[in-house]
Amino acid sequence: MSDNDRTALFIDGANLYATAKALNFDIDYKRLLKDFQGKGRLIRAFYYTALVEDQEYSSIRPLIDWLDYNGYKVVTKPTKEFVDSMGRRKVKGNMDIELAVDAMEMAEHLDHVVLFSGDGDFRSLVEAIQRKGVRVTVVSTIATQPPMVADELRRQADEFIDIVHMMSRIGREPGERGPRIAGERRPVAVNGDLGPAYDD
Repeated sequence: MSDNDRTALFIDGANLYATAKALNFDIDYKRLLKDFQGKGRLIRAFYYTALVEDQEYSSIRPLIDWLDYNGYKVVTKPTKEFVDSMGRRKVKGNMDIELAVDAMEMAEHLDHVVLFSGDGDFRSLVEAIQRKGVRVTVVSTIATQPPMVADELRRQADEFIDIVHMMSRIGREPGERGPRIAGERRPVAVNGDLGPAYDD
């Protein structure tokens, strides 16, 4: 990744959460953003997740609010409840389409897409982005049993980064809990392609 590469992160929230949980570590999203800001021109960092709307309090809500105020473009939609053929209540909240549409729309403004997901459904998206001349890096892990990344997605990517090798850079420090809300900078304006400008 060169200093002039226009880069965007596309984070499949549920998939990344499951990956971090399987590896037993917490992601510090502030450090993750800083890590990529130091490697090129980070144009956007998208975070996708479905929310259970009818719950009084969702455990993910503080994280979503924090990400929203701290440099991420958060994309959410309500989950849908349905009853399967066996009469069991299920919750559906797949964000694949939203992520794919945004990635395809952004591709012409980018040199490099970093996809945080191991979902094999994204293989054709990665291929379509590559056809536009954009490099794609997939971040997931093969360190779990079974691996969190689908083999076909890993093969399609220009580069695969095992998140295990990023843990020291993007993991939360021991003893740190949850998103640190206090004292964070608040966005005061939108700064072109770079997202919020901050009041320092």
